[in-house]
Amino acid sequence: MKVADVRAMTLDQLDEEVLKLKKEQFNLRFQRATGQLENTSRVRVVRRDIARMKTIAAQKRVGNEPAVKAAPAPKVAKAPKAAKPKAEKPATAAKGKKPQSAKSRKTSANKAGANKTAAAKSKE
Repeated sequence: MKVADVRAMTLDQLDEEVLKLKKEQFNLRFQRATGQLENTSRVRVVRRDIARMKTIAAQKRVGNEPAVKAAPAPKVAKAPKAAKPKAEKPATAAKGKKPQSAKSRKTSANKAGANKTAAAKSKE
């Protein structure tokens, strides 16, 4: 539901609409639990509609109903940041590969040995 439509409602209408949406939310939860829910996005929409209506109802109760927004103030252009010097990468690192830890080198060596053994057995 659109915010303009919600703001046009009275407090009683908002309360009734929130109750109606809470019942729908309850039914959607049951449908989801039983696997009958086809439109899963409806759960999110209903939850947000409830929050929107509660927020506007609270604003009306306090009397802080926001007025129509004025045009935003023009943004001041910021000066560009100075470029930071880039650190050079060490020449020993292989491009695109991470250095292996001792543990991963051992496990990959064991796997390679196991593959060779399996290949030798299958030839026999």
